[in-house]
Amino acid sequence: MPNLVFLIQFFFAIVIGLYFLNLLKSQAGSKAAIEKESKKEMDKLNALREQSLTLPLSEKTRPQSFCDIVGQEDGIKALKAALCSPNPQHVIIYGPPGTGKTAAARLVLDEAKKIKHSPFNYRSKFVEMDATTVRFDERSIADPLMGSVHDPIYQGAGPLGQSGIPQPKPGAVTRAHGGVLFLDEIGELHPIQMNKLLKVLEDRKVFLESAYYNSEDPSVPKYIHEIFQKGLPADFRLIGATTRSSEELPAAIRSRCVEIYFRPLLQEEIAKICKNAVDKCGFEIEPGAVEIVKKYAHNGRETVNMVQIASSVALNENRKTLTAKDLEWVVESGHYLPRPQSKIHQNPQVGVVNGLAVIGPSVGVLSEVEATAIVVPKGTGNLRITGIVNEEELSSMGRKLRRKSTAQSAVENVLTVLRKQFQLNSSDYDIHLNFPGGMMVDGPSAGVTVAAAIYSAITNKEIDNKIAMTGELSIQGKVKPIGGVNAKIEAAKQAGCTKVLIPSENWQERFRDAGIEVVRIENIQEVMDHALRFNSMNVTASIPNSLTIAMAEGIQKHSGTPD
Repeated sequence: MPNLVFLIQFFFAIVIGLYFLNLLKSQAGSKAAIEKESKKEMDKLNALREQSLTLPLSEKTRPQSFCDIVGQEDGIKALKAALCSPNPQHVIIYGPPGTGKTAAARLVLDEAKKIKHSPFNYRSKFVEMDATTVRFDERSIADPLMGSVHDPIYQGAGPLGQSGIPQPKPGAVTRAHGGVLFLDEIGELHPIQMNKLLKVLEDRKVFLESAYYNSEDPSVPKYIHEIFQKGLPADFRLIGATTRSSEELPAAIRSRCVEIYFRPLLQEEIAKICKNAVDKCGFEIEPGAVEIVKKYAHNGRETVNMVQIASSVALNENRKTLTAKDLEWVVESGHYLPRPQSKIHQNPQVGVVNGLAVIGPSVGVLSEVEATAIVVPKGTGNLRITGIVNEEELSSMGRKLRRKSTAQSAVENVLTVLRKQFQLNSSDYDIHLNFPGGMMVDGPSAGVTVAAAIYSAITNKEIDNKIAMTGELSIQGKVKPIGGVNAKIEAAKQAGCTKVLIPSENWQERFRDAGIEVVRIENIQEVMDHALRFNSMNVTASIPNSLTIAMAEGIQKHSGTPD
């Protein structure tokens, strides 16, 4: 009997031994197969890495230091002030595309690390994400920005998942801990993600949730308890970049950030980028070709693209010089539109005034306003307004409201002021006011411009062609503050003006060094004193009322129109 028991045990020992032997062989074979497959895929990966195209011109011209970023001295100064300090701030950078926002954001952390009193150090990371492509899942299965939880129900949960333990996965806000998180096109971020981001900025940590987490489960590792109960650290500084205007971003995110504006590039700055790109290509360029680039390129990215295409055309024809003909072909084939660049008239004119407007984020333009006035029988005059200035549509609380535009209201304010301040009754004239150029005129800032144009047309006095102006006009004749002053002053300077009139309340001391004479005005009388080309007498008595009546009666008699 003992021998039988021994034989049975020996048999099972042999079976178990064979089982584990086969298992080891299987694992070894599997490991060998994995290693073989891994080597095969690694060889493919190395082969792909060995094959590459030439470096794009955009990469060759990418700024490597702040000195390489053209035209944004003020913006870079503000960015350094916000982040290269003992107490760095969150930042939002506004500006048109291709003006250096992303390049500046990538450089500022390295600059901050050089400062002794900066909290950033060698461990600080720069984490970059594009807000337009951040995946968002309401179930938080995948959230690369905030982090997510790998619940045990999902395939590949691993040993912890097999034990029913949820596994937190850090997101970009945690990877950026101690450094900088850069969100390009932050204005495109999902509203729910934006709200989550606000909470993280406030708490400097991010909390993750899972229905599978049990705080009393002893099998859950200590570090997972720490994450679910105390959150993941997320103490970073946010840099957001956007091409949207500041009004389009939530007020909550704006209130937590320093707002910095990168302005559009000037023509001279476009020329500098163009010549730099040509040098990097190893070509030469004719002065006439540079002028074409200056006229049609709106930003640095477009400039580099135009140079790259033109250089390819020249290379295919065995030339090393880019000609004006090459750039003209690029403009035509790419359907480039000229820059909105207005210039002042060579001579002063009656009824023509240089106004100023803002057409985008920090983009100012010279907006001409013109008026004519024809004497008609007393009280029979009409006002005609042409240009894009009629009605506005407002959306609020699910409702749409159409109203008279604020620009047209400004015209009515002007007529009241002219009648009260200068004794000029608009009903005695057929007045035609035009806003040329097809540009949308909105807001009350055209008030002083309209007043000067109508007054000039009625009194037949020329307006100084080298003066531009902006400001809201009240019915009391006071000039009220407006927005976009910096962009408007720059637009006046670029258009060739020597003087610009702005509301007194918009005045800043730095305007003394603006490169153009900036005059602060408080009332309509001061506007006329500066704007009228020939001002030998007080403008309030330019046309005697008796003369106006006599002219009107003469027209009435000649036409046979009854009183």
